[in-house]
Amino acid sequence: MQKPDGHIASYYAASANPAPRRAPLEGDMEADVCIIGGGFSGVATALSLAERGVKAVILEANRIGWGASGRNGGQVLPGWSGEGEMVKQLGSRAQAFLERTRYRGNEIIEDRMRKYAIRCDYAHGAATVALNDKQMAALEAEFESYGKSGKDSDFELIDRAHLKNHVASDIYCGGLVDRRAAHCHPLNLCLGEAAAAESLGVRIFEDAKVVSITRGARPSVSTARGKVTARIVILAGNAYHKLEQESLGGYMLPAQTFTIATENLGADRARSILPDNLGVCDANWALDYFRRSADDRILFGGLCTYSNRVITDIEGALMPRLVKIFPQLDGVRAEFAWGGAIGIPLNRVPLIGRSDENIFYVQGYSGHGVNCSHIAGEILADASEARLDGVDLFEAVRHFRIPAAELIGNPMLALGMTWFRMRDAFGV
Repeated sequence: MQKPDGHIASYYAASANPAPRRAPLEGDMEADVCIIGGGFSGVATALSLAERGVKAVILEANRIGWGASGRNGGQVLPGWSGEGEMVKQLGSRAQAFLERTRYRGNEIIEDRMRKYAIRCDYAHGAATVALNDKQMAALEAEFESYGKSGKDSDFELIDRAHLKNHVASDIYCGGLVDRRAAHCHPLNLCLGEAAAAESLGVRIFEDAKVVSITRGARPSVSTARGKVTARIVILAGNAYHKLEQESLGGYMLPAQTFTIATENLGADRARSILPDNLGVCDANWALDYFRRSADDRILFGGLCTYSNRVITDIEGALMPRLVKIFPQLDGVRAEFAWGGAIGIPLNRVPLIGRSDENIFYVQGYSGHGVNCSHIAGEILADASEARLDGVDLFEAVRHFRIPAAELIGNPMLALGMTWFRMRDAFGV
């Protein structure tokens, strides 16, 4: 394992594929599109643009994949967060979009892995597991709906008796397996796509924090030591940037989430925990999620805080939860523990839209970012060519805005999440 170079200390940073340290922006330059943020949204968009022959520049304040894109649970799950809200507001228009794009992010990733030889430990298969009868009934209804629409061939509904063939725990009463879903090493995926984008002409600058955006027919984006003037600007900074607050302030509140990676368990022991290498999440509102790594560890995440509170003893907070699920791991230590911010709009629907005619934004995937950021990359690449169907769809969704969110938003959301955690605990 290597020491992280500009990334936070995590299993992903320690096991990352080699990547160059890119220089900051120096001086002025021109581009077709300037992208602010070098996580999945920015990198996926830049690669989509480059594949269409568009000249793009990425400005990243830290390193490529520094934020949630390089720290998340690595689950490449289908669908969008906030789907129910989208259908409630937009009806059949949203339903058609959601059905069409459900696995589009997975398809983009898998195509790019083949095309650009990206090594990111990608493995098919994910499961949602139920902790009570109500959750199991919901999974049964979901499976039945796939059967009615003829889309159940990739799904398997598993009862308690057979779940141990997939998840060696006694606390779950069943689950739903999706063989088209996947999990991966997200930082290596992001680094691989960045290298692919550069091979097609994208310019990437690191340690290039944006300090201002000047609007106009050709807006300009300034850092401490340079400026990019472009036809279009795309904000892809998610939970970390504070730009365009007139348009974006108060809609999305950062939450902290945390992950541990155990010591290497050895192949036999790791496989005994998750025999067919599924990425697993439970059906709680405030969920836990876990999977095997390619080098025989268990990666376990959860304990999302909505007060922006950072947990200092992450191993002490998460390891007992993991051992509760898998008592056979008692005595195992966590070799890595880390956390970071994710973006969550109050209605959980991602924010994709425009703050000006030629300034676009994308943020707030609520934990579905690996898949959805790649779809958003196509939506924004389309927008650069004046094809705005996807942007128009998301702009039509009404979002909730909290005045003075920096002062009162997180405590309000934390109180609401306490209520949902109580519902999880009592199985209601």
